[in-house]
Amino acid sequence: METSEEAAARGVSRGTEGGAEEARALRPVAVLAHLAGAGHPLTLSQLSVRLHIPKATLLRLTESLEAGGFIVHAPNERGYMPGPALAHLALATLGNNSFTRSCRAVLRTLVAALGETCNITALDGDRVLYVERVETAEPLRQQLLPGAHVPLHCTASGKLFLAQMSALERKQLLARLPLQRMTPRTLTDAGLLAAELDRMAVRNIGVDNEEFVRGMVAVALPIRAADGHTIAALACHAPTARLSLSDLMQAVPKMEETARRLAPLLQQPAQP
Repeated sequence: METSEEAAARGVSRGTEGGAEEARALRPVAVLAHLAGAGHPLTLSQLSVRLHIPKATLLRLTESLEAGGFIVHAPNERGYMPGPALAHLALATLGNNSFTRSCRAVLRTLVAALGETCNITALDGDRVLYVERVETAEPLRQQLLPGAHVPLHCTASGKLFLAQMSALERKQLLARLPLQRMTPRTLTDAGLLAAELDRMAVRNIGVDNEEFVRGMVAVALPIRAADGHTIAALACHAPTARLSLSDLMQAVPKMEETARRLAPLLQQPAQP
């Protein structure tokens, strides 16, 4: 099956087939598609080779896309990665197609089994973005809508994303993150947080032990692409009045199964 970046690149390179004007118009789309599908930052040179676009032209394109928030410089300033505006556009698009319905159906099954709220999250710059969410029927719950952002350093999904970064990328990100104390349990010391992230990297599980909201615990697992890289996270959280963190950890096997079911849905082209 052809990927979105392959389709965009094909459109960019078919000047004689579809006309030079059409090819030029598709260039920004091709840049965004390649950055979104790469799973890692791409430099101007890499984009130029892949898209067969002159570097001078690409520089103008990337400057415009960066000004609009659609792309951002990678933390180590070598290459570009998707920006918040692209994430918001993707979220709005997904909200109007079968992707959302399919993911919500899978989440509903998990929520029915666990009795607690579950959600799909993604890394959006220096924050966590809620992509999809199904609430528990219990009256005591934390309410957040898809499109909401939460911090990286004190949430289960955020800590999972941090744990799976390269050592350099994580160090640079932690250096610029405001490690705000949200509750008495929030880790605000970069050294202590880094040590915990190292442990989470081994277990491939992110946990929030009342670090974001007092009285709430959460567990997050990676949703992986076919090549193994993390494309999103699956999280479940509950009030301590119902479940302890140890209780919630018992849900990990069911969550792992659900993450495997969600992975192909997150990688297939969206259908209206």
